[in-house]
Amino acid sequence: MLRRTHLIFLFLAAALSFMQAIAQQLDSGEMESTQSEMRKVIERFQVDRDGLSRSYSVSMSPARTARMQQLYNDWAGKLKDQNFDAMSQDGKIDYLLFKNYLNHEMRQLQIKSKNFAEVEPMLPFAKTIIGLEDARRRMDTINTKQLAGLLTRMNKQIDSVQQVIDSVKKSTDKTHRLAFKKTAANYASSMVNNLKNVLKHWFEYYNGYDPMFTWWVGEPYKAVNDNLKDYAEYLREKIAGIKADDKTTIIGNPIGREALLSELAYEMIPYTPEELVIIANTEYAWCENEMKKASRELGYGDEWKKALEYVKTLHVDPGKQPEIVHDLALEAIKFIDDNDLVTVPSLARETWRMEMLTPEQQLQSPFFLGGEVIQVAFPTNTMGHEQKMMSLRGNNVHFARATVHHELIPGHHLQGFMMDRYKPYRSLFYTPFWVEGGALYWEMVFWDMNFQKSPENRIGMLFWRMHRCARIIFSLSYHLEKMTPQECIDFLIDRVGHERENATAEVRRSVMGGYGPLYQCAYMLGGLQLRGLRKELVDSGIMTNRQFHDAVLHENAIPIEMVRASLIKQQLARDFKSNWKFYGSVETDR
Repeated sequence: MLRRTHLIFLFLAAALSFMQAIAQQLDSGEMESTQSEMRKVIERFQVDRDGLSRSYSVSMSPARTARMQQLYNDWAGKLKDQNFDAMSQDGKIDYLLFKNYLNHEMRQLQIKSKNFAEVEPMLPFAKTIIGLEDARRRMDTINTKQLAGLLTRMNKQIDSVQQVIDSVKKSTDKTHRLAFKKTAANYASSMVNNLKNVLKHWFEYYNGYDPMFTWWVGEPYKAVNDNLKDYAEYLREKIAGIKADDKTTIIGNPIGREALLSELAYEMIPYTPEELVIIANTEYAWCENEMKKASRELGYGDEWKKALEYVKTLHVDPGKQPEIVHDLALEAIKFIDDNDLVTVPSLARETWRMEMLTPEQQLQSPFFLGGEVIQVAFPTNTMGHEQKMMSLRGNNVHFARATVHHELIPGHHLQGFMMDRYKPYRSLFYTPFWVEGGALYWEMVFWDMNFQKSPENRIGMLFWRMHRCARIIFSLSYHLEKMTPQECIDFLIDRVGHERENATAEVRRSVMGGYGPLYQCAYMLGGLQLRGLRKELVDSGIMTNRQFHDAVLHENAIPIEMVRASLIKQQLARDFKSNWKFYGSVETDR
């Protein structure tokens, strides 16, 4: 009897332990139920792509371009063999996402080849360097004496092309000058540095291991290496106009309308760049009207910039910023819980952390950055007085009120937490329209639910919405070559009220920070997409707030039109085209 009771006790204890484990998994967001027929296909492609990317490591290599083109074509063929009509909704969505990805990557190969071809006259030695590395990768037999001669001729080639550029600079023929404009020269300079690194890798593979190679090639290589370094500096300083100690000049690489349309197609945004600028101006007008309302309450009338200047003075003393961020984070989480807006697993509440941005990091990121770690911008003792004041004013208490929950919960930290646990294979289709747009969307929700408590709070939150409208306008205008970087900076100062240092850092981050051309657009546009979808599903009573927000997070970071297709159970066809006009029709003169 005792033994039987003991066994029953052990069984009940094991069952309880199992149920607790299941509860913990559900609470932490670790349970995923997707049955997508495409999951293994996508995972296999990622492994194949990553392997080839490591093998064909020179991004400028024609061999890499051809091999990646073949990879995408092969997988596009395999995709056509899939039985689309028999798939589940998740499978159909993944099929369309994968098809969209392959088409985009093939277009990108063409665009990158075109961009490289435009600066190739400044890089006549590029094919030689790439050819050496390709031959090394293939493990071809080398002739060291011939290699020494090749490098010697390459060295003369570098000198010759520089002489040609010098003569073109002095020419009065404007058609020649256009071939060496600043943006092209800056791009070419970065390509020279990349080629210099490729050649260094090639040299170090043989040097010291092959004594004949070192004897023949050592000195010619050193001469070419030094000459490439000088030539990169020449292009950057003499042609692009960026001196070695220049920390203010901003020169990027505008991609043009054709490439913008390709990116918009990939993001499933069925609007033109011109239509998006109109949308941004419409949203900006709403923000400005709300700014004036708050300004009147503070006694500044319609002169909202004066009210904004007052709000900028409401910052904490040095050393107190982490405390403010901590309190704002907890306040946002309580607001979510009180309004039953979204599931926040206990582990997500436990694992966020805080770090401070260095002065160097703040040159590109003058405000907070987020995720599992919120990185806080605030002045340090090493900054000059003006830089300190700009950082204090730009990171005041009321600006932070919209920033903290954007970066942590329910923003980037909660997003990242769920992305790791739900459909993680969809990382291949990552889009900032879901990530940045989702975090900005929460600012909209908090505003609509009166998270702001005072006119100062409203001005702080409105500043960021105006900023996101401005990002669409200046970034698209820059890539359409309608605005220069300096005009973008002035635009942020005049239209949004940025500090000059912060505006400069924002534009530098947008143009030179390694972000995609639509990244800055993604905040407001992605937020508007989610706001439109919430109106469709929550305001209509089909879903509760919590059901809707949980469902969005469980789809992972994919184009929001595909999130919509999942949530509304849209009938999908193999030849699906993006057509969701989330903002309605937009009139444009183009």
